[in-house]
Amino acid sequence: MIPTIFALATAPGRAGVAVVRVSGPASGDALAALTGKPLPEPRMATLVRLRDPKTGEALDDALVLRFTAPRSFTGEDVVELHLHGGRAVVAGVVEALSALPGLRVAEPGEFTRRAFENGKLDLTEAEAVADLVDAETSAQRRQALRQMEGALGKLYDGWRERLTRSLAHIEADIDFPDEDLPSGVSDAARPVLDALAAEIDAHLDDRGRGERLREGLHIAIIGAPNAGKSSLLNALARREAAIVSARAGTTRDVIEVHLDLGGYPVVLADTAGLREAAADEVEEEGIRRALDRAARADVKVAVFDATALPTLDPATVALLDKDTVVVLNKTDVVDAAVPTVGGWEAVAVSARTGAGLPELERRLTAFTADRLAGSGAPALTRARHRSALEECRDALRRALTAPLPELMAEDVRLASRALGRITGRVDVEDLLDVIFRDFCIGK
Repeated sequence: MIPTIFALATAPGRAGVAVVRVSGPASGDALAALTGKPLPEPRMATLVRLRDPKTGEALDDALVLRFTAPRSFTGEDVVELHLHGGRAVVAGVVEALSALPGLRVAEPGEFTRRAFENGKLDLTEAEAVADLVDAETSAQRRQALRQMEGALGKLYDGWRERLTRSLAHIEADIDFPDEDLPSGVSDAARPVLDALAAEIDAHLDDRGRGERLREGLHIAIIGAPNAGKSSLLNALARREAAIVSARAGTTRDVIEVHLDLGGYPVVLADTAGLREAAADEVEEEGIRRALDRAARADVKVAVFDATALPTLDPATVALLDKDTVVVLNKTDVVDAAVPTVGGWEAVAVSARTGAGLPELERRLTAFTADRLAGSGAPALTRARHRSALEECRDALRRALTAPLPELMAEDVRLASRALGRITGRVDVEDLLDVIFRDFCIGK
C-alpha cells in the first residue's frame, strides 16, 4: 500500500496563508476526517471548518481543494489545505494529520519524486521545480520556468526519437537481411547521426551558460592593499558586508556577496590585497586565495588607487586581460576625468561618495549579460546534463566510424541511453514500434 504523505508546502513561519499538501490514496479520507463532511467536488475551492478528529477541537476555517488522480501535481489523489498562516494553526493541523492512520510526513522532495514516478514530470522538469524555488533573479526565474514547461526535455526527447529511428533502420538491416527492405536502409542513418552529433556539439559549446545562470556569475575584486576593494564591495552591495580599515591587509579571506545585476545573478568576491612581501603567513594564505579566486572568476574587477598614480601595482597589472573591468578608485581625492591604467580604459569611481558607481554597474551588467544571455535555445543547466551529452556525442562519433553494422548499432544504442538518463527515460523498447511502423505496415 502506497503511504499517503503530507507536508507544509509554503515557507515555515508566520504568514497570511499557509498551504498543507496531502498526497496519496488516503488523502480524501484525511480531509473527511478533518471536516466530518462529505468530500467537496474536485477542483472546487470550499470553505470548511477543520477539527481535530480525536478531540473535536476547532483548528481553523480553511479553504480546501481536492484533486483526483491522475489530474494532480503528483498524479495521485491530492488535497490542499489553505490555512491561516499562524504557527499554532499549522502545528495543530499537522499534528492532527500525523495521528491519522496511513499518513506520514513527506520526505524532502517526495512530492516532486512522486510526480516523476507517475509520469507527470521528467527529470529535467523536476530539477526545474527546485530551480524555480531557489530563483533569486528574473533571469533565473525565466530559465527555470522554461525548463519546467518542458523545453529542455522536449529537445532531448526529440534527439532521442531521431536516434531510435536511426537505430531501428540499422537493426532492420542486421536482423532482416532476406526481407524485401529498401536498399541502403542503415546507410541512410549516417547523415542523421552526423547532423545530430553536430547539434549536440553546438549545444555543449555554450560556455556553461545554463550552469552559470543557476549558480551566479563569479566576479572577483582584486588589487593592492588599501586600493579600496572592500569599500567598493560594500558600495556595490549597498551594505557593510566587509570590514573597512585604513590599515593595509585588513581583508585576509575571500568575502562573498550575492547581487542581482540587470536580472542576472552574480557572486561578488572581495579578496586580500596583492603584494609581493606578505606581512605574515596568514596574509600570505589570503594572497594565495585571492590569486586562486581571480584565476577561477568569470570576470575580474581590478581596482587601482588614483592617489598612487603614476605608480601601478605590478601584481594586479599582471592579471589584466579581456575579462577584466579596470577601476580607478579614490577619484574624489585625485581628479581622473578620462582615466587609463597601463593602457587599459578604466572606470573612474569613488567608493566613498558613490561617484562613477552607476557606470561601473553598467559595465558589469554588460559583462554579465554577454556571458549569461541566451540565444533562444534552451540551455543545459547541470553538470550531469553535460556529462551525458558528451557521452552521447562520443558514442555517435564512434558509430559513424564503426566498421560493422552491429558495432554501429551498439554505439547508437549507448547514445540513446545517455540521452534517456537526462530525462529519466532510459529504455529503448519503443524500437520495435518504429520497426513495425516504418517497415511492416501493409505487409
